[in-house]
Amino acid sequence: MSGLAFGGRSGFTGELWDGMGGIFGEILDHPFLKGLTDGTLSKERFGHYVVQDALYLREYARTLALVGVRSGNEDTLLMFAQHSAGAITVERSLHEGFLPELGLSRAEVDATPMSPTTLAYTSYMMKTSATGDYPEGLCAVLPCYWIYAEVGNALKESGSPDPMYARWIETYGEEDFNALVEAVLDTADRACENLDAEGKAAAGKAFVTASRYEWMFWDAGWRREKWPV
Repeated sequence: MSGLAFGGRSGFTGELWDGMGGIFGEILDHPFLKGLTDGTLSKERFGHYVVQDALYLREYARTLALVGVRSGNEDTLLMFAQHSAGAITVERSLHEGFLPELGLSRAEVDATPMSPTTLAYTSYMMKTSATGDYPEGLCAVLPCYWIYAEVGNALKESGSPDPMYARWIETYGEEDFNALVEAVLDTADRACENLDAEGKAAAGKAFVTASRYEWMFWDAGWRREKWPV
């Protein structure tokens, strides 16, 4: 985990990251992210991503609230309630900052259907958080926190010649966001430290599955994914 924002973690979260294999490397190598840093990503592709991310964050906020309720711990409930509200704030402020530059309106976002990947990813997280054990739901929402922090950390070293893309990179490379992610990682370690082998396997599977969806989300933006029929 050398060179990562949260490199060298021990405990269960360290096992989770190691168990993800090459997924994070594939994310960093994706042409969408390469295009962000060298400024060649088309505005049509970025616009598709921003709209789908706005739709994603609405459902992610609901899932975070559910994970907090399932935790059975008041401090964790409060943390995820705050993060849920924060996701909506980001969806409204960050994306509305980009929308005018992309020639998009809030009405157009609201009228856009979720892409197949956005719907599948958000449905998976909600289902896992609602029907699985609490550690499973927690590990299903964890990749969105952790991978975005690591992507921001990796991309901020090179930045972008495009001011819009540079602004996006700065958002996820900020210390405030890293502190937020650190708190969730610590929560996951505490929640999972006493799991039996079956529980750890289920939580690990949720983490890997959501990490794969993270790659798929970038890829869907690159392909400007739509429903085939």
